[in-house]
Amino acid sequence: MQFRLPRVRVSALLFSAALLVATGCGSTPPRTAAPAPSGNTGSAANTASAGAFPVTIDSALGQATITEQPERVVTLGQGSAETAIALGHTPVGIESYAWGSDKTGYLPWIHEAVTKAGGTLPKQFAGGENIDFDTIVELEPDVILAPWSGITQEQYDILKDIAPTVAYPDLAWSTNWDQQIEIIAKALGKPAEAPKLIASVKKRLADAAATRPQYKDVTFSYIYTTGPGTLGVFKPEEQRVEMVSSLGLTVDPVVGSFKETEGTDSAIIGLENAQKLAGSDLIFTFYTDAKTREEIEAQKLYAAIPAVKRGAVVAGDDTSFVTASSIINPLTVPWVIGRYLPLIDEAVAKLDG
Repeated sequence: MQFRLPRVRVSALLFSAALLVATGCGSTPPRTAAPAPSGNTGSAANTASAGAFPVTIDSALGQATITEQPERVVTLGQGSAETAIALGHTPVGIESYAWGSDKTGYLPWIHEAVTKAGGTLPKQFAGGENIDFDTIVELEPDVILAPWSGITQEQYDILKDIAPTVAYPDLAWSTNWDQQIEIIAKALGKPAEAPKLIASVKKRLADAAATRPQYKDVTFSYIYTTGPGTLGVFKPEEQRVEMVSSLGLTVDPVVGSFKETEGTDSAIIGLENAQKLAGSDLIFTFYTDAKTREEIEAQKLYAAIPAVKRGAVVAGDDTSFVTASSIINPLTVPWVIGRYLPLIDEAVAKLDG
């Protein structure tokens, strides 16, 4: 299992193999429909901002110059496909994430948004350490979007010879979700749409928070493990934590005292320090599988965490949910909220027991 801890890095980490980028909901609460794409690639091309091209976008790996409105978009990493779809550009190809996909073979929010709009589902191909360059070449992309990904310099140098490639501005897996929207909107000739899309995501979360006044003053920590004996805590700026806090809960102040593992938006504190989470009313976490969960919960120090002991734990067991609740973008947020709130409600109810 690839376990990466940079900003949602654990997402991918969990994504790749057994991982988790990733976590979900066994019973499926009423679904909040994802916003339909504004159109297909062709119609989107007609609504690009006047004078938007050519546009040059700098990244940590190189510079991408897009000379005209892209019609064939390919995405790598996480969140780029969803943002492109929300902007009306259904990609012709996307990196596949089998761990978080449902029986359709796609991440469900992508499948739902594209089919609802009557579009053609993107071709999926291998990404990560073994990018399927041959398939990308066959897709004949006009642009490759990878602003929130882990592509290497070597991979980038190959990709840029296929089409202008937009990589991350700083570190791999370190692009903020709103920054990612801004980058993709610029690359697709719709820079003016970025603020609107960002505002719509924030409003979805704020509206959900407004329905749950009981979350006020409830503290939480979002933790993870890489196996028995380990314990890590995600920092407040990490996307899955930001999603929960945007729903009205408060990050346990103790989290701020933990030293971040550089470039990961998380801190490895070790199971021996589990008692430091005693002030967390709720614990959020995820597991790669049922066996792992059983092993983790059997540990005495883990089981002694007050929130764990009283059962005030939010830990979904559906891989699609785990994935969606780990990344903030225009499609995951509306898809996951209806599934998330009942799980949190159940954990909050344990505080009155």
